[in-house]
Amino acid sequence: METIFRLDILVDEENYDRALGVLTLLVNFGWEESSLTTGQTRFRVHCENEGFLRDLARELEIRLGGCAEWGIMTEEKEDWLAAWREYFTPVCCGKLFLVLPPWLVESQASHPDRIPILIEPKSAFGTGQHATTALCLSVLGELLSSGRLQPGQEFLDLGTGTGILGIGCCKAGMHGIGLDIDPLSIENARENRALNGVKDFEVAQGSIGDAPARAFDLVIANILARPLIEMAPSLAAAKKPDGCLVLCGLLAVQADNVEKAFREQGLPAARRVVEGEWCALVWS
Repeated sequence: METIFRLDILVDEENYDRALGVLTLLVNFGWEESSLTTGQTRFRVHCENEGFLRDLARELEIRLGGCAEWGIMTEEKEDWLAAWREYFTPVCCGKLFLVLPPWLVESQASHPDRIPILIEPKSAFGTGQHATTALCLSVLGELLSSGRLQPGQEFLDLGTGTGILGIGCCKAGMHGIGLDIDPLSIENARENRALNGVKDFEVAQGSIGDAPARAFDLVIANILARPLIEMAPSLAAAKKPDGCLVLCGLLAVQADNVEKAFREQGLPAARRVVEGEWCALVWS
């Protein structure tokens, strides 16, 4: 049997948020999380690259001031996607959307007032299970329900991942473009686009510099704080003067620096929507 490496990290409640932030920033392929009877949380990361796991453990030690316990071991490689399916459940995001995998499609009957989004979970980011994706969909639902965003308007979804946000926009009657620098994400987004029967959603590999040279009614970007800051001039310019801009993927402690970068582009103060340690910045 093939073997794979496993990193177990134990943290107490006080350091949970910081550990989760580090994993979110550095591990883009997911991890397991378990609450223990000791009050600690165990994070478990599987990877074929032992060096990556040791670097991750060292980074956690630095960020957490030596407060994390960790160990690396080997185990037999499994079909992780098949095993993970057992734990994937439908997710209600805000008051408008329901995210679910195709093998649980019958679950949408229990939520007749929600817009279903089918997502085939693979390696791309954005299944609705992660807090930042759920937060984005919640904000998007508020803007749509309030009439601030309307059918027929055009959006740009930067860092589209699975295509979940763009698909949600299209199912609400909008049309637009999703860009991502990861070719695997583009493949997954196109698969999910077909699953949902969405036709007004163009998906392509690229970043903000590859977007059409026009302004959009909605610009939404669920990526990390640093690239948001770096792309602030281009993202701000991509929004119509009366359009909406939604930024997510940042920790609440990073919100000040990200907002400052966009205020320097002439935008007013953002509305902040906070969920746990995560924050969305909304210009509407």
